[in-house]
Amino acid sequence: MNSPTSAIAAAAVQPLEAGFGFYVHVPFCVSRCGYCDFNTYTAAELGAGVSRDTYAAIVRAEIRKAAAAFDVRPKVDTVFFGGGTPTLLAAADLAAILAEIDREFGLADGYEATTEANPESVDADYLAELHDGGFTRLSVGMQSTASHVLKVLDREHSPAKALDAVAHAHRAGFEHVSLDLIYGTPGESAADFTDSLASAVDAGVDHVSAYALIVEEGTALARRIRSGQVPQPSDDVAADRYLAAEAALSAAGFSWYEVSNWAKTPEARCRHNLLYWEGGHWWGAGPGSHSHLPGVRWWNHKHPSTYAAALAEGMPVAGHEVLSDDDRYLERVLLLTRLASGMPVDALRPAGAAAVERVVADGLGVLEGDRLKLTLRGRLLADAVVRDLTA
Repeated sequence: MNSPTSAIAAAAVQPLEAGFGFYVHVPFCVSRCGYCDFNTYTAAELGAGVSRDTYAAIVRAEIRKAAAAFDVRPKVDTVFFGGGTPTLLAAADLAAILAEIDREFGLADGYEATTEANPESVDADYLAELHDGGFTRLSVGMQSTASHVLKVLDREHSPAKALDAVAHAHRAGFEHVSLDLIYGTPGESAADFTDSLASAVDAGVDHVSAYALIVEEGTALARRIRSGQVPQPSDDVAADRYLAAEAALSAAGFSWYEVSNWAKTPEARCRHNLLYWEGGHWWGAGPGSHSHLPGVRWWNHKHPSTYAAALAEGMPVAGHEVLSDDDRYLERVLLLTRLASGMPVDALRPAGAAAVERVVADGLGVLEGDRLKLTLRGRLLADAVVRDLTA
């Protein structure tokens, strides 16, 4: 299985026991946020062969090629459109891609279809068209309600715009709406983050994601920090913000189900992300997208024009890896440990099982039945717990 094509073909005939989803990457952005290192492109960076107008047709062609890889096509439980800014495409284009997935694979009964949305790229009519086109869930990137924090992040929307998007989504009929927050931005005060949390709760969403700002090499923010224009984010401040998020969201009826994610009900949890975390399988369509089928991971060419040219000739795969038993074990422990449902102790190797007693003694986890579950302190130190369990 040295070639990507043969590896994918071998994986595609294996039974999929943990669900199947589709990730669709939309690489367009009006401008690049200073903290972002995602695979995104402004109009001037796209190159030949790709534009917003042609993109839906290109991705639909990959979906058809994906379908041809399977002898028996699995039903699709979840679909997630990420970016970039998926909502820079026309709502009709996003709906057409979702319809192609349904046509080629079939959407399972009770499927979840989510798209990310930047607040400035949607309005009431757009969201109504999305809902009518089969989308069931919206994830809005609010990040903060403090204007000076948004400025540091190079976000272009006003604080009110994100809340308007949530209101439009509810009126359009979306039952599940999520807001994304970033905490620990230089210049953000405790009061700023408290206000952002309160605004998210008051907006009536049933899901909140809150992530510590990570300074990625090669980003504009990293350059500004290196030059001294902006201070380095503080780990201690980030920990304080996380504790504030847990306190405010739990008081408002949200429960954490993954270290960075809270939901009001089990139905409000992002099922697509749970598919990743619980060891499911997915096909990633679009430039730079990663896919996973039993034992194999592969990824597409990153640049949109290179991706489109490769797709015209065959599968747009840039590389692949066959996962070893050690790879699978490490990923399983890493992902399951971060979930509120916990890590099954009997699935740990002997060294990991021996570490459980230390994790509990240190107050980082508790044993509930056969599962190790993180305490609040353990959630702050989740990476250290995983290192201990996989040493």
